[in-house]
Order: sequence, then structure tokens, then C-alpha cells
Amino acid sequence: MTFAALQPLADRAALFVALRQDALSAAADALGEHRWDADLAAGTLTFTADADPSRQLVARAHLIATIAPGPRSLLWAWAHPSGDAQGVAAQLQAYGNEHGIAELTAPEVPFPAEVSGDDDWIAQAAHTVGAVAVELTGRSPYYSAPVGNGTRAVFVLDAPLAPLTVADAVMALPRVLSDISLPDARTSVWDLARLAGWTLAWTDEAFSGADVSDATGTATFRFDEQARISGIESTLHAQG
Repeated sequence: MTFAALQPLADRAALFVALRQDALSAAADALGEHRWDADLAAGTLTFTADADPSRQLVARAHLIATIAPGPRSLLWAWAHPSGDAQGVAAQLQAYGNEHGIAELTAPEVPFPAEVSGDDDWIAQAAHTVGAVAVELTGRSPYYSAPVGNGTRAVFVLDAPLAPLTVADAVMALPRVLSDISLPDARTSVWDLARLAGWTLAWTDEAFSGADVSDATGTATFRFDEQARISGIESTLHAQG
């Protein structure tokens, strides 16, 4: 657990986030060995192939927060010297004001007293913050960047990635689901459809399944008695 008050928002977005992070990883891996560079002044994050610097993936980057071991705190971008008080991160503050979540409205949030605050914990906290940013802004994917002295910066990206389709998700889900835990799979599937812009309909009043659809096809998620995903069936349309 990282920031307890933020975790439910991250959990809700977990399935959509995992699919979008998978797409970003695939796009970056297509460059082969590569490096990344952030230009805060220009507001860009660039992945560049080592073998051919002309091959790049350039994304508009919106700073959300920095997480630092020295002060043992998270600093939201709307209060950061390098941030923008009216930028994308301000949407998280507005949500916090509306729903009474102090961790989203305080400029700086201390680490929980009981945690180590080591590199692994900070990396996990950055993933939580990234997922929350995707959930509340609708932008994806996110990127967690080490920026020195154990500090990580979290960005949400407007990246040149194709919108997530049902067909894309069906192909990626067996791989993605093997790597994540969904505390509330039904809600995660509902939120996946919401964030991806798909149509969702529950299969029955017991919510034992959900049909999601878009122009590329339909997928049916089945849930077991513990509300876990027990199977996925799909009917996809030929893409010409």
C-alpha cells in the first residue's frame, strides 16, 4: 500500500491503465534500445532509438507530481516550482476539493510514517499516482521517470498511440491480466469501458457478466462467485 486514500481511484482504473501502459511499452520497445528525455519547458517526453536517433516517439507530457525520499513527500505539480498551477494536475486538486480527499488538495503529502520510502516503495507510489491521474483526467498513458537522488516525476502523456479498441484489448488482455491484481474486477471492467469510450451492458441483474463493444467488436467478461474475471469471450469484426 502506498497512499491509502488514493488507492481506490488507482484500483478503479487498473485495467485500463495496464492496457495503456502495455501499448506504450510496445511502442517504445519497437525503437529497440532507447533512451528517454524530458523537456519541461517544451512540455515533451521523447524516446529516442540508440541505433538511429532519427527514430523517436515524442509525447506531450503533463507533470502530475514528484515523489522524493529526502523530504519523504509527494509534491503535486500544481504547487511545484516547475509545474503549472492551472495545468492538468489541477484536475486532481479539483476532484479532491469536490470529494473531500485531503491527499489531493494538500500541496505536499507526507509519506505514511510506517513505510520505508525506499526506491521500490517510491516506484510503486509513482504507479499509484500515475493511475490516479489517468482515472481523473482521462489522459493516458502515464510515465514514471527517475530524475535523480531517488526522486521520481510522474507525467501523463498525450502520446501518438492509437485509441484503445475492444479488438486491441482482447489481444492484450491474456498477457496483461497475468501481471496485475484487480481488487474489484467488475468496477475495473466498467471503468475500462468508460475511459476507452466503449459501450457497456451488464448481462444480467446479478452482474455476472459484462458486454463491452465498439466498432471493432464485442467482448463479454464473465465473473466468478468472488467477482473475479473467469473468462472473456469475443466477437470481432474484420478490419479492412
